[in-house]
Amino acid sequence: MPIFKGAGVAIVTPMNEDQTVNYDKLEEIINEQIDGGTDAIVIVGTTGEGSTLSMEEHSECIKKAVEFTKHRIPVIAGTGSNCTETAIQLTQEAEEHGADAALVVTPYYNKATQKGLIAHYSAIADSTKLPLILYNVPGRTGTNIQPQTVATLRKTKKNIVGVKDATANLAQTSEMMRLCDGDLELYSGEDGLVVPILSLGGIGVISVVSNIAPRDVHDMVMSFLNGDIEKARKMQLRELPLVDALFCEVNPIPVKTAMNLMGKNVGPLRLPLCDMEPANLEKLKGAMKDYGLL
Repeated sequence: MPIFKGAGVAIVTPMNEDQTVNYDKLEEIINEQIDGGTDAIVIVGTTGEGSTLSMEEHSECIKKAVEFTKHRIPVIAGTGSNCTETAIQLTQEAEEHGADAALVVTPYYNKATQKGLIAHYSAIADSTKLPLILYNVPGRTGTNIQPQTVATLRKTKKNIVGVKDATANLAQTSEMMRLCDGDLELYSGEDGLVVPILSLGGIGVISVVSNIAPRDVHDMVMSFLNGDIEKARKMQLRELPLVDALFCEVNPIPVKTAMNLMGKNVGPLRLPLCDMEPANLEKLKGAMKDYGLL
């Protein structure tokens, strides 16, 4: 059984005005997501500002997410690091807190070789019983997991089960699925490429857009998986201007801003993330109005 099928939300981490984590608000938005049809909660990933949380906050957010979700849908914890030992620690803590899986980004800044990536992910897999999703986002990390590396890891480590693909390289994605003989839980990491990735054997998305339109993202994926490809295609195309606006500045600046514009009151960002440029803010407002969110 896959970890999930459908739409997993890369959920924001709400903050109080003093920039402490607002756990009451986290519970509220998790419940809103579940009521909105979201199929999994992905906590303390990129969108959750995991890189600016302390180790204690990171651990507590995972613990609270599991508590608030109450096993209604899976909780997937972001546990990646540019240090293998730190990634192991974070993953083991997620397992102790009851997370259902871990999302492990490639080591950033270090620019590991493919041999190094195999050693890194193998060490993490050996340290836990959790199923692991590799997160490949070269635009952020400077490191690209090559298709053969994914295939090697999938075939040698039983608990490395999937990939969040944010390469925007469909040729590479196709080759990865070929080398894995389709035996890979493939999730789109690009909101603008959900339907194309589903066509290559994907089973879902880990979505930023789901923070503000959970039902639509869920319905788009499930329409495709249930055979209504034309409906999914139309939903994907309708969503594209909103996706463009949500990534006109680095994620999660626009999506957190969008949630605040919708009255969800998820609070400020932590530096070095900052407020949007005025022109981009107007672009975001316009896209949200056109989509019917404002």
